[in-house]
Amino acid sequence: MNANLSAAGPIPVSVAPEVLADIQAEFSREWQRLCDDARRGALAPPPDRRFAGEAWAANHSHLLLAHTYLLSARAMSRMVDAAQVSEPMRDRLRFSIMQWVDALSPSNFLALNPDAQQSIVESAGRALNEGLANLLGDVKKGRITQTDETKFEIGRNVAVTPGEVVYENPLFQLIQYAPSTAAVHARPIVIVPPNINKFYILDLQPENSFVRHAVDQGFTVFLISWRNPVASDTDGVDRATWSDYLDNAVLQALRVASDITGQPQVNALGFCVGGTMLASALALAEARGEHPVASLTLLTSLLDFHETGVLKVFVDEAHALLRDHQLGKGGLMPGRELATTFSFLRPNELVWNYVVGNYLKGQKPPAFDLLFWNGDSTNLPGPFFSWYFRNTYLENNLKVPGRAQAAGMPLDLTRLEMPAYIFGSREDHIVPWVSAYASTQVLRGPQRFVLGASGHIAGVVNPPAKKRRSYWVADALEQSGHHLPGDPNAWLAQAAEKPGSWWPDWAAWLAGHSGKQVKARTKLGNARHRPIEPAPGRYVKVRAA
Repeated sequence: MNANLSAAGPIPVSVAPEVLADIQAEFSREWQRLCDDARRGALAPPPDRRFAGEAWAANHSHLLLAHTYLLSARAMSRMVDAAQVSEPMRDRLRFSIMQWVDALSPSNFLALNPDAQQSIVESAGRALNEGLANLLGDVKKGRITQTDETKFEIGRNVAVTPGEVVYENPLFQLIQYAPSTAAVHARPIVIVPPNINKFYILDLQPENSFVRHAVDQGFTVFLISWRNPVASDTDGVDRATWSDYLDNAVLQALRVASDITGQPQVNALGFCVGGTMLASALALAEARGEHPVASLTLLTSLLDFHETGVLKVFVDEAHALLRDHQLGKGGLMPGRELATTFSFLRPNELVWNYVVGNYLKGQKPPAFDLLFWNGDSTNLPGPFFSWYFRNTYLENNLKVPGRAQAAGMPLDLTRLEMPAYIFGSREDHIVPWVSAYASTQVLRGPQRFVLGASGHIAGVVNPPAKKRRSYWVADALEQSGHHLPGDPNAWLAQAAEKPGSWWPDWAAWLAGHSGKQVKARTKLGNARHRPIEPAPGRYVKVRAA
């Protein structure tokens, strides 16, 4: 990680003496209570899954160590909360303390983890040998293995919805999916996934594929598969800019889909960074007097970067200058670095959990398609990344009409008046739902905001057949004809929770913007855009080195 937590040098941190004294007194009281309970044999296992194994409960010294660790962690957290610093610095302190506290958990060390020691004894040493083999294998890969990757293959059991690549250029391939219904809506939908990960998060396996669901609802679906640039490429892709991606990728995909279907306007959906790119591309088209889409869907996307959650700890001018210097003229932002950063946003779940299981206990993680996708990172062209980092996370330029430019044109997202379906996930730590909601105040057309349960990925990938989770809508607010309120909590106060997946709600909304039903075509592409290869295509299979 390049968190750059102290770009301006060490910053003195102080705590009011009376508050510090209170923290120390509470620590002493709790420590005395723990010692008393330990002497009486009454120390219960803490409510923390890291210390939930039977071996922890059976070993009083290790159990006391676990309690002492958690007590110390709480004291450090209280000290950060009481520190006399600015809120941005407090956030950085919290993040730094979280990294150190989670890393120093006694469960992460073989000598201090009775569960791991027991697994070695019970396996007659096999767990130790396999743990070392797992560690050496991950050192070679340069990343922690989070799932049994041998169980998945792109195009075989993930990303298997039938279709054809009907267009490609140095930035992307465009997939057109084959219809599964006799009739389809006349107006197609073009999906713009994030280019910091691969598209098949939306087409994992048939039972949880958003793409397949959309096809089965009678929509003609096109999807961008981004190129994953690697260091050996010699065609200059490492110098691609934000403008290149908007003009030569997003808008080009819309043009091709329009040409193939004969529709002057298409529907468009952007997910995460793909939503930011899509809205920016539509603002560029608007500046040229073009109106390529009839409706816009944004899934966990940011247009207003005022509140970016935990990611804001990485954002300051010094970091932006570093990226400008490193990458502004060319080069690659390594996917491995981005993946590591996102993993350390939730270190216990995405890092130390696997250190303990894979290395200390010699276990092989179970097969999980979402984690297979999570480990398949992508590189980014340096100029694209440095523009994006500065103009969004640092300066929040996209929300201000005309402040950001692309292809020499000022971008004004407030001129986008097409109907919009905006989705946020309630527990999203990458795009906080209130920030996803903030897009309602940037766009100007009729809007439907939907709040889904769970996080950034699980909130989006929620197939109806699973009958899991829920979502919130405020139908009365939308039917009133008034613009949605600026305060997201005012919207939430009037929203009603509905069980299950939001996918049918979106499909019903999209059907109202997709035109009449027409006979599904048996051939994909057209005379100008003939099929190149079957879906999922070559680009998605390139691994980041």
